Amino acid sequence: MAKLKITQVRSTNDRMEPQKRTIAALGLGKIRRTVIHNDTPQIRGMVNAVKHLVTVEEID
Repeated sequence: MAKLKITQVRSTNDRMEPQKRTIAALGLGKIRRTVIHNDTPQIRGMVNAVKHLVTVEEID
């Protein structure tokens, strides 16, 4: 199964509460923090909601 490497690159300061909660649900919260998740539709949707705050790489 493919995995996604998600890195937070922008701050959640002055962002709407749902975006802050999505960042926390992904396991992020600090700039340059990186997490690895399985590539599922749920994770893709979360990443899409905060795509302006994170970078995403596909890894195997």
